[in-house]
Amino acid sequence: MNFLEKLFSGDAKRLESIRKQALEVDAYASSMASLDDASLKAKTAEFKQRLADGATLDSLLPEAFAVVREAAKRVIGEYPFFVQVMGGIVLHQGDIAEMKTGEGKTLTSVLPVYLNALTGKGVHIVTVNEYLAGRDAKWMGAIHTFLGLTVGLNLRQMTPQQKRAAYNCDITYTTNSESGFDYLRDNMVTKIEDRVLRELNMALVDEVDSILIDESRTPLIISGGQKQTAQLYLQADRFVKSLEPDVGYSVDIKAKSVQLTEEGVRLAEKAFKVENLFEISHTHLVHHIYQALKANYTMDRDVEYIVDEENTIVIVDPFTGRLMKGRAYSDGLHQAIEAKEGVPIKQETSTMATITYQNFFRLYSKLCGMTGTAKSEEEEFFTIYNMRVVEIPTNKPVVRVDYPDAIFGSKKAKFQALLEEIKERHAEGQPILVGTIAVETSEFISKILEQNKLRHEVLNAKNHAREAEIIANAGRKGAITIATNMAGRGTDIKLGEGVRELGGLAVLGSERHESRRIDNQLRGRSGRQGDPGYSRFFVSVQDELMVRFGSERYEAIFKALGDNAVESKLVTKSISSAQARVEGVNFDVRKTLLEYDDVLRQQRETIYKQRSFILEHQDVHVLIKEMFDRVIKNLVKSHVEYNGKNEAVNVEDFLASLVKMNFTEVQIEASELKDKSTQEIIDIATERAWQSYETKIEPFKEVSRGLEKNIVLSIVDRSWMEHIDTMSKLREGIHLRSYAQNKPLQAYIEEGYALFEDMLNRISQEVVAFCLRMKIEVRRNKA
Repeated sequence: MNFLEKLFSGDAKRLESIRKQALEVDAYASSMASLDDASLKAKTAEFKQRLADGATLDSLLPEAFAVVREAAKRVIGEYPFFVQVMGGIVLHQGDIAEMKTGEGKTLTSVLPVYLNALTGKGVHIVTVNEYLAGRDAKWMGAIHTFLGLTVGLNLRQMTPQQKRAAYNCDITYTTNSESGFDYLRDNMVTKIEDRVLRELNMALVDEVDSILIDESRTPLIISGGQKQTAQLYLQADRFVKSLEPDVGYSVDIKAKSVQLTEEGVRLAEKAFKVENLFEISHTHLVHHIYQALKANYTMDRDVEYIVDEENTIVIVDPFTGRLMKGRAYSDGLHQAIEAKEGVPIKQETSTMATITYQNFFRLYSKLCGMTGTAKSEEEEFFTIYNMRVVEIPTNKPVVRVDYPDAIFGSKKAKFQALLEEIKERHAEGQPILVGTIAVETSEFISKILEQNKLRHEVLNAKNHAREAEIIANAGRKGAITIATNMAGRGTDIKLGEGVRELGGLAVLGSERHESRRIDNQLRGRSGRQGDPGYSRFFVSVQDELMVRFGSERYEAIFKALGDNAVESKLVTKSISSAQARVEGVNFDVRKTLLEYDDVLRQQRETIYKQRSFILEHQDVHVLIKEMFDRVIKNLVKSHVEYNGKNEAVNVEDFLASLVKMNFTEVQIEASELKDKSTQEIIDIATERAWQSYETKIEPFKEVSRGLEKNIVLSIVDRSWMEHIDTMSKLREGIHLRSYAQNKPLQAYIEEGYALFEDMLNRISQEVVAFCLRMKIEVRRNKA
């Protein structure tokens, strides 16, 4: 049956196809070995020329892989095995190569990285920490440099200039968090030359399960510290309350908008001691005044919102009348209402930019990765990243002995038995690696070993440089190392002299992890490259995993047995099924996070695209035109009245609204719009409004273009940051509401879309208001 399963399984067919390609690479081995260094290096220029002439990377693969293989032998004295070539092919195809610990994943990566870097578009090798990035850039980078490619290293402390230079190299070594933050920072710069990244072409992720699964629940966030704006909200509130209707401000009930009059602007300039309210440096002040106007004159207490018994503002759903707890008005309107009602204004940190690892890595044109353990998470990799997991055979058969779990009735008995096993094996001189789930457990075991005068090292992923040193010594005779699961990833434990004869490295797990993948990773620390090894897990029915998944049925049996260990297939099976259930739950959590973040992703891409357009063009006049179109269209539609099925625009009201919104120069007579359709009125009004603006700025065209760019960028950035904040509050609060037949995610999608549309409308309104109010003075120097 096994033979038939393998014969008909997709994995076996795929592996066979990869093996055939690897044989093609092998066929070039002797011809590459016969080349001198100069001829071997010249191959890079030849490949680049062939690509320019229309060749594909796939067609170059056999020869290019053979070139790198030969270069590796000459530069670092290591020649990639046949299975490493197979792993390199999987990576080039944009999938995950599962290669056991010690099979040389780092060297495998050199093959696809070289091939893909030939395009000149850049390849990022992403590692879990800066120590590994630096080590690999130096070690593997030497091979690429020998072949004439440029290699960069991206570190947190670098300046933007240094980062840009690193990213402009053919190959860049970086960490997952730093490249993610660089992407966010690039979309916050105000000058295009301050960007550091270029287009995201290919990422090869080392320890892909750690980065794309374990860390994917934590989004990357850039915060802007405390928003010290409460005082400004209070000042703006005091000011607008002092204004008289139709003198200082005018309200358009239908459009639900409120504007300062000319007199209102003069009073504001006097109250806030500014010469020109509509200078770019005052965009924040204008924004606060307008939100205060809106809060005071268009938002009604006990209609749009209530003040609850805890003295907080709660929004009322306009359609159902339900209280929308956890939801806040966006763009500072909530704080303006708090100021209006005299309730405490919440001070909070501002989220300036955010993205999940899932959405960041999906921005790359090609994504691939390698790890020792990924097969158990294959569904997640395929669903979220469209990457398949291919298990690469080991270069030499695995001879490690994996013992069944030793199961105990209490934690005390378990740790006692673990101590005895450590003592016994240490007496023989066999090196021991004790794996723990938590830092506290590693410290607890360390204390027990100290009490028994057993010298040991503790490794819990805090000092990466020291970590490598500890790992390097962990395979020596008599070494005892305690490590948490995540510690030491990316570094191999090599056996010291005389250790093979003692049975190799003994791996002892102090409990089962909720993920089988992490247990397998711990086991894989032993038995590398055909070395002997031993592994065993010590489990008690009081362990967290067992307690969570019904260990009470076993407790009676273990009480009767006392402190003796039991090897029970039934219990081991129940542990495996518990792990599978937890993995399923965790996958659902990550999938849900992604579904929520996908709403923000689409919005983020729209805003970042608009931002890029603003930065890349000196002239954003065309964008201003679109904003004028949006504002006029919304204004016309707010004055549509229905008579049965027929719609008609209330022309007089609409024209009055144009004046209230400062379109004072627009020349339109009511007679021109009479009996016209809604769309015809939108077209006429938009054309006239734009004409009047063009006429106003015509004498100052050169100056106004720069002003327009600064105004748009400033308002877009502030609005987007406020929007992210609002979306995060909506995300937190959405589950507080009970929906009749309505899923929280669906509600989040709908409300998130409405909020985004509101934001785009507000951006257009603010930009148009600024453009209409903008005073351009050309000051000439006296001779």
